[in-house]
Amino acid sequence: MEQLIAFCKEIGPVYAALLATTFTWLLTAAGAALVFFFRTLNRAVLDVMLGFTGGVMVAASFWSLLAPSIEYSEALYPGMEWMPAAVGFLAGALFIFGLDKMMPHLHINFGEGETEGMKTRWQKNTLLILAITLHNIPEGLAVGVLFGASSMGGGEAMIPAAITLAIGIGIQNFPEGFAVAMPLRRMGLSRFKSFWYGQMSAIVEPIAGVLGAAAVIYMQPILPFALAFAAGAMIFVVVEEVIPETQRDKYTDIAVLGFIGGFVVMMVLDVALG
Repeated sequence: MEQLIAFCKEIGPVYAALLATTFTWLLTAAGAALVFFFRTLNRAVLDVMLGFTGGVMVAASFWSLLAPSIEYSEALYPGMEWMPAAVGFLAGALFIFGLDKMMPHLHINFGEGETEGMKTRWQKNTLLILAITLHNIPEGLAVGVLFGASSMGGGEAMIPAAITLAIGIGIQNFPEGFAVAMPLRRMGLSRFKSFWYGQMSAIVEPIAGVLGAAAVIYMQPILPFALAFAAGAMIFVVVEEVIPETQRDKYTDIAVLGFIGGFVVMMVLDVALG
């Protein structure tokens, strides 16, 4: 871990954010590649995977994002430590809310008549890919913001937190890639196309990561707002998308256990490594 931290210091926060979010993207691709080896995905396994994803995102939102936001606010906004976290959190949730209303998409376990966003004649597989793409924006943004925070005076302590968050998001991206590719395969796409579109759903993570790091570097006073913004965006995705997807069949209880498992894994990673 020490060598990894030293390497991130050497290359700078923007390049570190790019490499870290490329890592999370590649793990999505690795998960999507399982479509070459399996014919079907058991619904119970899918719900557990989605629950795990939600647990990781909720834990990361607090330990990796909201708690540091409040900590930084103590120095930047004395007497109003709560304000940047509250404003940023609301802004992040409203940002994804706006995208959710505008971008046509379809969640994994939903029927064709349950598309969200603007009305369109796009095919179901396109709408499914867009839904996961929307999901991945706040994940990349969160990693980038944490690496950007390391550029501030005394902010080098954020590098382990950023690395830890990238590891946690990468872990949950692996089953997520599989959970995207298999429904595409069931829709009749070839194995290669299912893999290709599955991994492409996470291409936004490196883009969002670089943008998040650059924004914090050049506008340092927004750091606590940016951290909370990423947290609000992730919580919105979990409550509006991930949890409802796990509660539409008979496997609701084990999906909740998957959520608990994901939460514990991310919490342990953040406390132990961050």
